[in-house]
Amino acid sequence: MRISSRSLNGGRVLLRLAFAVLAVHLRACAAGLQQNAAAVAENAAATTAVVHKCCGRDEIVVVNRCRSANETGTAPWTPEFSASHEDEPAAGQNTLPAASVSYKLATGFPNCKTRQQWLVYHYRGSGDRLVLYPSGKLRHYVLKHQHGSSEEQQQQHQDFIVEHERSFDYEQGFYCLDKVIDIDRPDINAQVAVICTPQIPSPWTDSDFVMRRIVNPIFHAIAIACLLLVAIVHFVLPQLRDLIGNMVTTLAGCMIVARIANIVRIFVEYNGPVSYLTADAFLYTSTLGSFFWLNAMGYYIWRTFKSRNVFLRITDGRKYCYYSLYVWGCTLTMGGMALFAHLILDSRHNNVNRNYSSHPSTTTSIEGAIGWLGIAVIFVPVICTILVNLFFYVSTKTVIKRMSTYGQIHHKMKYSFDMFSKLFVIMVVDLTLFILSWTQHDSLFYIHVVFNPVQAALVLYVTVIRPKRVKFLLRKACCYERCILPCCRPKETDVQAGTEWGEEMMAFNTADY
Repeated sequence: MRISSRSLNGGRVLLRLAFAVLAVHLRACAAGLQQNAAAVAENAAATTAVVHKCCGRDEIVVVNRCRSANETGTAPWTPEFSASHEDEPAAGQNTLPAASVSYKLATGFPNCKTRQQWLVYHYRGSGDRLVLYPSGKLRHYVLKHQHGSSEEQQQQHQDFIVEHERSFDYEQGFYCLDKVIDIDRPDINAQVAVICTPQIPSPWTDSDFVMRRIVNPIFHAIAIACLLLVAIVHFVLPQLRDLIGNMVTTLAGCMIVARIANIVRIFVEYNGPVSYLTADAFLYTSTLGSFFWLNAMGYYIWRTFKSRNVFLRITDGRKYCYYSLYVWGCTLTMGGMALFAHLILDSRHNNVNRNYSSHPSTTTSIEGAIGWLGIAVIFVPVICTILVNLFFYVSTKTVIKRMSTYGQIHHKMKYSFDMFSKLFVIMVVDLTLFILSWTQHDSLFYIHVVFNPVQAALVLYVTVIRPKRVKFLLRKACCYERCILPCCRPKETDVQAGTEWGEEMMAFNTADY
């Protein structure tokens, strides 16, 4: 049987095509295998942690120098990895054996460039802890000082204390670890870490820091300036140095002392326990005194309107002495009871600062801060004065509505009652925001910070700017016809402006108080 030449050529072509297709498939398979091998190698390299060792593989640190471990008779350093997760706030004592973690050693000290190198020692009983994670990250814990604990108790205490002040993380290349021994005490198992000091972010970029440490003192200074102006005006002008004027001056003085004490409390780390306790005592005692003075003012106005005979043969100076005995007696008594309750009866664990915390979820414990028992002793009388002042307001308002005619003294008291009611509302709102600022919500504290100068400005407006009588007296005492400010020049519409008569005679039944 004969096979034609065309059939042979066709078969050869088919064989060539089959071999070409097979070669393409083999090349594709080889490329896929190479890619898989490279991916496996990359994954293995990614999962392999790089641990930085200060000295050589067979060396350890002896008195700040690298020496062979054989010369010292100790075993070389092997890394101990923590079994805790990196997201946990503090590491425990459980460690992983080095054989269970894929790692490789990189010897040599870190290149810190512009940063400073720092030595950290980790041994039982020290104030620093070094935690190495399987990813190769090193975490440095700065522990709280254990005051009053003996060396035996420190030895029995767990190696990694949960309570720590702060911690710092160091990535690969910015640290090195090694074993360190002391010639005098070679039995101590210690580690040393050469770290590159971390870059601390600027506090000016932290809005919480700016509000608490920059804006808050500035707003306190503005409030002090406004309240100081109120006290000066009512103290300098002779026409305003009556009983109500003296009460307003003393009330503004109490507010100023409270704000100065609060400025001291803002800078917590710069004060010791005694100074912080002193500032706390001045703050709460001055706040209590301001509410007692407001209560005395309300009582005086209420008693004047309720009395049938307002022409009492007693001077304003003697009245002020009597009211001062009441206010300062109650204030000092309650302040002393609060300090006694804090120092003798209150638990030391309750002395927690209510006005500063680095974060809403944390509260900084401050030694010397008045505890909750002392705060309760202070603010219970404050709440009582608020309720009594509310009674004075309602009762006096009812009496004023029933009066058809009244003389000059009642006309002045009507102005004083209007000032008292507005001061009462302003101080109650400020006290409410002050108490709410103790909570762990930053927004409430920021509202209190912003309202602080607003409250002082409102007090200035109610006691100095709004009353036409006070403005008239200020123009008469301080300004003249050629004053630079046109608004301060004496006006013809002012009641008997420019006259030298006594105030009672020149404004009898005509002055707008």
